[in-house]
Amino acid sequence: MPISVQNLSKEFKIYARPQDRLFEIIQRKPRHQVYRVLDDISFSLPDGKNLGIIGDNGAGKSTLLKLLVGTLQPTSGDITIRGRVAALLELGAGFHPEFTGRKNIYLNASLLGVPDDNIAQLENDIIAFSELSEFIDRPVKTYSSGMYVRLAFSIATMVQPDILVIDEALSVGDMAFQKKCVQRMNEFREQGKTMAFCSHSMFHIQELCDMAIWLEKGKIRAIGESDEIVGMYEDFNNKKAYNNIKEDIPLEKQTEDAGSALSAETKTQDCKINSVTVKSLQGEELTTIKPLSDIVLEMEVEVLVDNMDGHFGFAFTRSAEDFIAAFLTTNESDIEKVSYSKGDILKISLTVQNVAMRVGEFYVLGGLADKSGLLWYEKKASKLLSMENNKGLGPMIMKSSWKLDKK
Repeated sequence: MPISVQNLSKEFKIYARPQDRLFEIIQRKPRHQVYRVLDDISFSLPDGKNLGIIGDNGAGKSTLLKLLVGTLQPTSGDITIRGRVAALLELGAGFHPEFTGRKNIYLNASLLGVPDDNIAQLENDIIAFSELSEFIDRPVKTYSSGMYVRLAFSIATMVQPDILVIDEALSVGDMAFQKKCVQRMNEFREQGKTMAFCSHSMFHIQELCDMAIWLEKGKIRAIGESDEIVGMYEDFNNKKAYNNIKEDIPLEKQTEDAGSALSAETKTQDCKINSVTVKSLQGEELTTIKPLSDIVLEMEVEVLVDNMDGHFGFAFTRSAEDFIAAFLTTNESDIEKVSYSKGDILKISLTVQNVAMRVGEFYVLGGLADKSGLLWYEKKASKLLSMENNKGLGPMIMKSSWKLDKK
């Protein structure tokens, strides 16, 4: 294993005032608070695999990378690294601001353990890749942030490390150079080397990484294949965006609360919903759905009064207030408008083709409305459903086909 981490924790001492550090030394009494950035992290990365690290700001991603490359030391736990490591961390790390770009090439490469003779052989290639030939003999303190990244990435990848560690530094560069960096990282993968990559770009995590770790408040919330973990993380962030979601209250209870005022307006309920299910075209009940598959929504309704003339509806919803899509028989449909008698049991089915959700959990909500379509008698939710993980970005995936004609 090129990277093995066991029970890794990192704590920082937080002082309210700078002078509290001195008082702590003199008085030998703690004047600080302990902030644990990483808490009991364990994982290993097999040979030739690339690791993506995702999570919100402050989750501990950058701290983990610094521990991997040795710029920070762990409070507890063990890190085992096999092979030469090159790192691209925060902007300007490892550069002397007074030195020229050329001198910093030698300084950085020497720190990575490259002999001087080898550095001289690589020097021209590093300068050419960075596209900084006009500025290479100027002090790096005069460089822009993009120029810093160009030089740092060129050095880190040209010295042929066994393990490449990259923080969110690529976001600083321009689009053309980002493309070159991604191509270089793909070459790195093809050589069977190891990469640990931290980014807020879920597309890059999916495309460049085999595995992913989702950090949350210093702990590993999930670890696994990158497509799966990215899907879980996107779904989590989608849910956070919905201010009205009541995650601790079952949707059935939410719909009762949301519809109680409307239901109270009718003295007699015309019908009730016995069940709402989601099935495959073959009739198998589903709890997990593949994106772009066809599904059948079914609702069993019991009629409570004679001459019931109502409408039916289904909706995909994350909560009682957050609807994704709705299907109503008050619109044009294939159901003939007829009256029903007390005691009738109705089975309403709706086939939805090419379900376009890409990731996330949701319910199917069945509903009954009066003949006006404005007063809803009852709403009932299905079991919680989830979409299978699917590579891509965004909450939706569209059925499509490509065509390219050469004229």
